[in-house]
Amino acid sequence: MKSSTLEVTKLLDKLYNLRGKDSVIFKEMDSAEAEAEATRDRTTAEKSALQEKIAELEQDSKELDEQGKKLSKVLSGIDKNEFATVIERLNISFDPEALAEELDKALPTTIESLNNEKKESEEKLVKVEEEMSSAITAIEEISIRRDAAISNQEKLNEYFELALAGNINITRDSITALLEQFDFTEEETREAAKILMFPEDALFEYDERLKNADKRSISDVLKEAKSQEEIKESNVVETPVEPIIEKEEQPEATSLKEEEPPKEEAKKEFDKEDLMDLFNEIGLDYLDYTASDLEEVLQNFNEKVIRRNVAIFKNNDLSLDVFVDNINLLYDRELEAKVDRLLRIGKSALDIYLNPTVLTKYDYRNLDKAIILLQNSGLDPKKVPLMAY
Repeated sequence: MKSSTLEVTKLLDKLYNLRGKDSVIFKEMDSAEAEAEATRDRTTAEKSALQEKIAELEQDSKELDEQGKKLSKVLSGIDKNEFATVIERLNISFDPEALAEELDKALPTTIESLNNEKKESEEKLVKVEEEMSSAITAIEEISIRRDAAISNQEKLNEYFELALAGNINITRDSITALLEQFDFTEEETREAAKILMFPEDALFEYDERLKNADKRSISDVLKEAKSQEEIKESNVVETPVEPIIEKEEQPEATSLKEEEPPKEEAKKEFDKEDLMDLFNEIGLDYLDYTASDLEEVLQNFNEKVIRRNVAIFKNNDLSLDVFVDNINLLYDRELEAKVDRLLRIGKSALDIYLNPTVLTKYDYRNLDKAIILLQNSGLDPKKVPLMAY
């Protein structure tokens, strides 16, 4: 079965992800290892505290038993009548027989209570030690898996380099055996083996595109973005947010709500496959997003807004990673105006990248009000951290 361009691109996305440092396999292992290490550290502390508590309870029980026996022996050897005059004259409440009786009654119950508490702590200690042992075992297993994953990744990279150089001489069985280690489906394994054994234009174009992307400098990105913006402005009659940018002193006078997309665009049916294709086209890695993220974008879909918002980030050297944890920004109609407003008061792209919540917290009008409020209070909005907005 011949695969579509989108299917091949998705497969190459997956393969190249497995080739890099940000491989999902390593990310999953890092997450599992961090969780196991946290469990190990927590249970180690709990074990120490329980052992200390058990030792204290054991010591208390031992001392109670020893001292109780001594006191009982002393009380049994006292004849109250021998001290009758002193007890009567000084009005002392002293009855060794009553004390001995109370001691004999309370001491065993108290010791039993301590022993029960000690037993409960010992049972809890067993569970904590089992949990700690499991965590330590998991860490060791992850270490072994990581070594295997590194070896598999090196072999995968070797196969790709051979394929790209036109010198692939690996058998199909060797390739499929390797790909099976990455949990590929049977269809993916077959198609990936085909890509490596019979490299075509799609592979070379994909690899070249990645290499060119890695080589681009920030200035190159800005020049390209500026050129794209000039082309866009020459083709677009009206941009909804332009009045805000040109008339900063009157933010209240202009509505930033973008006009609704034409009915034919709103009715255009887009599914997740189409959205993944769009993401690839505009430079977003759909593998970074969850299924619910993609569904949310589809529910608020507007291709023009999405393309424009990605371009805004690229034009201003803002990392597209911001969209991963703030998916609503991808379809935010006021994003361009908000980013521009922050840049015009002197905030850097890094400021915005480190504090993207300011873009989700405010619509443009309230962001503008917050900035004006700071200015009216004698503060420089540029110097006020965005997290304090």
